Amino acid sequence: MDLLNILHHRHTTKAYDKNRKIPAPLVAQLLESLRFSPSSVNSQPWHFFVADDDAGKARIAKATSGPFAFNASRVIDASHVIVLSSRNTLPAEYLQTLADQEQADGRYADDNARTTAHKGRSGFVGLHEQAGDVPTWTQKQTYIAQGFLLLSAALLGVDATPMEGFDAAILTKELDLAQKDLSPAVIVALGYHSDADFNAKLPKSRLPEKTVFTHI
Repeated sequence: MDLLNILHHRHTTKAYDKNRKIPAPLVAQLLESLRFSPSSVNSQPWHFFVADDDAGKARIAKATSGPFAFNASRVIDASHVIVLSSRNTLPAEYLQTLADQEQADGRYADDNARTTAHKGRSGFVGLHEQAGDVPTWTQKQTYIAQGFLLLSAALLGVDATPMEGFDAAILTKELDLAQKDLSPAVIVALGYHSDADFNAKLPKSRLPEKTVFTHI
């Protein structure tokens, strides 16, 4: 694996080959990249909706209408499409679920370690509740998961398109997100680009190192 080569050739896909599907073993790995993404205090404040057939993709495509119609074909023609949504709140019962899972996974040496971890996480969440920015904070965590998904896709030879160009209200209604206490953050299409993908043929353009790094 040559990471730099992968980074130089990864691109945002503009057109998909609708006849190519991602093999199931690779899909499983991509979903695990989301599940194992890092998050602040292991809050995992997200939920992922996966569309792997025409019916599911059509539901998501409803949100790519009007000014976002340019993204419709990327949703419809991709092999898989994932809606990354973030939690609007992190109530006590959800935090307890996290603690119980960590207990089951063997992360606590004893009851004191469990109590300390749970209290620390609850306190950190409380700071964001006091600041009134829990939805903003959880969306930032969800974007970390998106980064993991995009890099994992590139490593596996799968093309991807991250999309903020969608009608959040339509998608919220279609997936019943408000009732689930969720908000849509970003859509990611996955698959293999077609010959119509002009972006695959263009050289990558980034600001030079001296512009984006300051060594202190």
